[in-house]
Amino acid sequence: MLVTVGRIGKPHGIRGSVTIAVLTDEPERRFVVGESVVTDPPGAADLVISGYKWHSGRLLMDFEGVTDRNGAEALRGLLLQVEVDQSQRPEDPEEYYDHQLVGLAVHHIDTTLLGHISEISHLPAQDLLIVQPVAESSAEILIPFVSAMVVSVDLKDGLVVDPPAGLLAPEDGVS
Repeated sequence: MLVTVGRIGKPHGIRGSVTIAVLTDEPERRFVVGESVVTDPPGAADLVISGYKWHSGRLLMDFEGVTDRNGAEALRGLLLQVEVDQSQRPEDPEEYYDHQLVGLAVHHIDTTLLGHISEISHLPAQDLLIVQPVAESSAEILIPFVSAMVVSVDLKDGLVVDPPAGLLAPEDGVS
């Protein structure tokens, strides 16, 4: 299973280094010198990490074969992905990979089935659960993935949520 761990930003300097927007809580585990990372969109060549360092709060990375600013500029915007075993969990017990949550049932605290998670949107402030409602005519339900609203997560039985009044539309059957 591929997990997105970063996005290549602008070049840094003239020797092919790039800035990386880190999209993982485990950069030291995901960015390993000598390891290959898959790029997205598909079709771009996979890259081998030849070095990285933190500089002024930003991650700078070098890849084999990228030796100048023009080569680094050509990589801008690519997503970096690594292979993760389907059963692997993040080190923090309160964190989950997207593929572990997509498809899980979402129940209101009163046990009403709201729907199933169709995707996770990673926003700057917090992650957002996008729930496909049970009623096909209803719009998607957007629930911030924060402890104030997500009461429990069980990778087998699904999530229990307690959203504030007004977050769910009246036609969703929960007030």
